[in-house]
Amino acid sequence: MKKDVAISPCLQPAPNVLVSCRDGNGKNNALAVAYCCNCSFDPPMVMVGIVPSRYSYAMVKESGCFVVNLVPKSYGDTYYYLGSHSGRDEDKLKAKNVRMEEAEKINAPILADCPVNIECTVVDSIQTGSHEMFVGKIVAVHADEEFLDEKGNIDFSKLDLL
Repeated sequence: MKKDVAISPCLQPAPNVLVSCRDGNGKNNALAVAYCCNCSFDPPMVMVGIVPSRYSYAMVKESGCFVVNLVPKSYGDTYYYLGSHSGRDEDKLKAKNVRMEEAEKINAPILADCPVNIECTVVDSIQTGSHEMFVGKIVAVHADEEFLDEKGNIDFSKLDLL
């Protein structure tokens, strides 16, 4: 027999991602987000949820862009560090020696050790309670060549994601 349980978010969000962004002064940051999903096929868009009190929240609001970085299992230690420390208190990217590259279409860093990076421009957002869900139109996708199929598409079966 099923029992009633406390009402709370019941779905395990997936995948684990790091969202990277940059403020107007050129300071980079990245945070782990629990809420990330596709939200449109045409045009291609994703949605990420960020709590307004988070340091990166103002960066995304100000810049109007972000990068979704898919995290490999081998990057777990860095993922958990970036998700549990605030860029408000320290340069956590420097603390973990995070390798970054410039995005091609937006003003934000790409996390170079993540096998897939999705550049997005914010086209809308909605406050859903604890989080603001930023809808990002995908303007570029980068993937390590070893994770592509013969047609140049990402072969997710080759990725060992966190």
